[in-house]
Parts: sequence; C-alpha cells; structure tokens
Amino acid sequence: MEIRNDQDWKQDLPAFREKTAAFYAGELSKDAYKGFSGLYGSYAQKGGKASMLRLRMTGGCVSKEKLKFIADTIRKYEVKKAHFTTCQTIQLHDLDGSIVADIMEQAMDAGIITMGGGGDFPRNVTCSPLSGVEKDEYFDVLPWAKAAGEYLMGFIRAEKMPRKLKVAFSSSPSNLSHATYRDLGFAARPDGSFDVYSAGGLGNNPRFGVLVAEAVKPEDICYYIKAMWLTFRAYGNYENRGKARSRYMQESLGGAENYKKAYLKKLEEVYDSGEDLKIHPVLQTIEKAEDGITVSGERVLEQKQPGLYSVIWHPVGGQPDLTVLCKLSDALQEMDGVEMRLAPDETAYIINLTGEETKKVLAITENNTAKTEFEASVSCIGASVCQVGVRDSQALLQACVKAVREADLPKNALPKIHISGCPSSCGTHQTGVMGFRGAAKKVDGKAESAFLLFLNGCDVQGKEKMGEELGAILESQIPDFLVTLGKTVAEAGESFAEWNAKNPQGVKETAAPFIGVE
Repeated sequence: MEIRNDQDWKQDLPAFREKTAAFYAGELSKDAYKGFSGLYGSYAQKGGKASMLRLRMTGGCVSKEKLKFIADTIRKYEVKKAHFTTCQTIQLHDLDGSIVADIMEQAMDAGIITMGGGGDFPRNVTCSPLSGVEKDEYFDVLPWAKAAGEYLMGFIRAEKMPRKLKVAFSSSPSNLSHATYRDLGFAARPDGSFDVYSAGGLGNNPRFGVLVAEAVKPEDICYYIKAMWLTFRAYGNYENRGKARSRYMQESLGGAENYKKAYLKKLEEVYDSGEDLKIHPVLQTIEKAEDGITVSGERVLEQKQPGLYSVIWHPVGGQPDLTVLCKLSDALQEMDGVEMRLAPDETAYIINLTGEETKKVLAITENNTAKTEFEASVSCIGASVCQVGVRDSQALLQACVKAVREADLPKNALPKIHISGCPSSCGTHQTGVMGFRGAAKKVDGKAESAFLLFLNGCDVQGKEKMGEELGAILESQIPDFLVTLGKTVAEAGESFAEWNAKNPQGVKETAAPFIGVE
C-alpha cells in the first residue's frame, strides 16, 4: 500500500475546490457532492448553505500543537461551532464553502489530515482515551493504534471498500472504544497481546464482533487489517449500499463460525504472500516530573505516573464553548508534555498535568463541563446539521438537561443517556444503559417528532448487550419522562444503578404512560 505523507495529500485539493465551488453555485446536486466530498472529510450541512469539516485525530490524540492550530483557525475564520465526535475527532461546523479547502490545506501543514474522514473509506482509528496513563490498563495500546492508523491511510485509494471501515483498540475490559463490535477490533490482554474481533457494528442489523483470533502479537496487527480488507473484497455486498458493511457478512456467510473460517483463510493468504507487514512503533514513556502539589476532585484522575493528573472536561453534547477551547489551548502552550485526548463518549481529557497545572485547567473548564453523569450524556450532531439525521438529538439533550436541572434532582438519580438522531447509531444508543433513537409517532393520524427508547445496553467486554427497544416517546414528552424517572429514583434514596438493578421493570413502568401518549 502507498503511504502518503501529509503534504502529498495536497495534490487532491484542486479537485475539491472545483467541486465545492460548483455545489455552492448550484451546478452540482446535493447527492453528487456528498458522494464526492466524503473522501475529503467534509460534507455540506442540512440545507446546503454551509459545510462541516472532520479533523482526523488517531486515537483521539490532540497534541497541544494541533490544538493551537484549531484555536487559531477558530479565531481566524470566526468559527462558531465545533463538536467532539464519538469517533474521537473534532468537527468544525457552519463553515462558508469558500474557506473549507483553505482550512483543509492549512490543517495538513499542522499534521492534521481530513482525507477519508467520510465516505467509503477507513475512518478514524479509535482507542481507549487514557492509553498510557490509566492505572488499570493492561498495556499502552496507543502506539499500535497510531501505527494502524498510518497503515490504513494507504487504503484511501483502495478498491472495493466497505461503506465504512472502523478499527478500534481497547486497553481494558471497560471497552470504551467498542473494540469488540467494530469492523475490526483489537482488545488488549494482560499478557501484552491482542484478541481480535471482526465484522461487528451498530446501526441497522447490529452485530457484536466475531472473535477471530486470540493472543495476537501487537507487531502483527497489520496482517489482520489487510485480511479484513481482503475478506470484504471477497464476500462483501457491493450491490446494496444498505448492506455494504462488514457486519452483514456474518449473515451472508451463514453465521459467525463460517465468517471466522473465511476471515482466517484470507489471513493465511496475507501471510503466505511474503509481504512484510510487521510494525515496530516507538514506545514512549512519560518522564515529566511532579511538582509535589496534590489535587483531588470529581474531575481529577490520578495517572499511573506518580504525581501527574488528568482532568475530565465534558461539554454538554460534546459541543465546547469555543472561547473556553481557545483559552485552554493558550494555557496548554505553556505546559510541557501535555495533551488533550478525546473519548468515544465525547469527553475530553487533558493529561500529563502537574498539580498546579491541574488547578489551572480545572478553572478554565469549570463553567463549560457536565456536573453529573447525566449531563455527560452522549449525542450525535443531529438533524439540524446532518443530512441523514431524522431528529435533532442535540436539541433534545439540551432540553433534557435544562428540565433535569430545574427539577433539582440528586446528581446520581439518572444515568448517562445516548441519543442518536437516526438509525446509524452515531450516539451509540444501542449499547448505552439508556438510549434514544430518532423516529416518528402518530398522534391523531399525524406523524410527530419522537424517539425510540432503548434500555439496558452494555459495552463492557464480556458483558456486551444490545438495549431492549421499549417503544416511541414524543420528543416533547422525553424531558418530562426523565424528570419523572429521576424523582422516582430519588424517592427510593438510591442511585439509578442501584434502583434499576433492584427494579428491573421500573423504567418500563415509568415509561409506559409516555409511550402510550397519543
């Protein structure tokens, strides 16, 4: 595979500039432009009056240098909206079509590539966000995730790719990156190797991945990536775009075991080809000295490195106040060895902080972060922006947070919820403890905005479970439903987790009147 450097991608930009100009001049249809622009990590937003740009951040790693580029871009172009995504990228929104290519080109100079950020291409490689600093991790998987991300960029021009190819790495059974149900996932083991899962994914026809290999040496992971590509080339469905995802191969090949056999056959072919795909990334150590200042708090995590901390920053809906983002960037430029990490639940972690630096970051982000687990809920960008969105998931989340705050519920009375504006499950509603998916509900014969309710999904490795679909609730009724549920839990004097475990029918009973509203 051809591996391009950052500057090589610039040769693709003239075509993007031409097509973008044609689209905004009305000379190119929405569908035609979408089919073209996804390659570049950009789409026209709903309404066709502005664009978004997706900045790839392998493993969710945002160095202070990359963050400075983002902050400088926000200031230079007066960007009004950004979004931390569930695939650990940063999206810039509401961009004038005339500046998208300029930002794209300048991003390349800063080491940020947007190519393949959308469309039928390998997407951003996801990874446990605290890899390398988390106390309970099996080992640091980030160097291997970064090497995989670089290798996958060589497939941007490959033939017969699935609609998306999502690759994930997890460092512990917490499985924050959902490695066990991506197109290809590498789940760390205590012995320093990986178990490999394949052909998983959320959305329509969701499937957990098939365990195709165990105890794989990290240096061999690219053999497994290439085998994934060859398997899809041989058995993927190209005739129906709705089924052009790896998870459908489990069904078409006659079940998980048959899929595993087919995949391992392709893996054997890769090894037999004689191609050397072994990788040897540089394994980095954090040698930053502590300053002797001890810090604690709900948003502070102690790292495995003595005296260093990570700060949790979760803007509601993954949409940061851009003044805060820029101020944070300015502060980090004065600190050594620090980095921002994006998580699949739209949380940002600022890592490798001394005690004094931790205090500064806490102060900067204090008024722009979730105060409870519920406020740290997950939401895709939603139908106000996304062309394929059915409902405005962001607006729903904001309405729910407002209602819950006004009700003054105990902070543990409600769980983190996951909201997707459409069946694509970008908000991972199917594996959250409580999830909502954009839908419609007939009231007096008229279709009204609604969301389907899902309950008791789980993403923990070894306990994976799809949530049970309970029925549709009118969008206007969901804040009331959550407040009612929260009050019920509060009256019991328990956390939601405790109450839900003791009352397995409790949420269903509380939801029933709302689901039945006509």
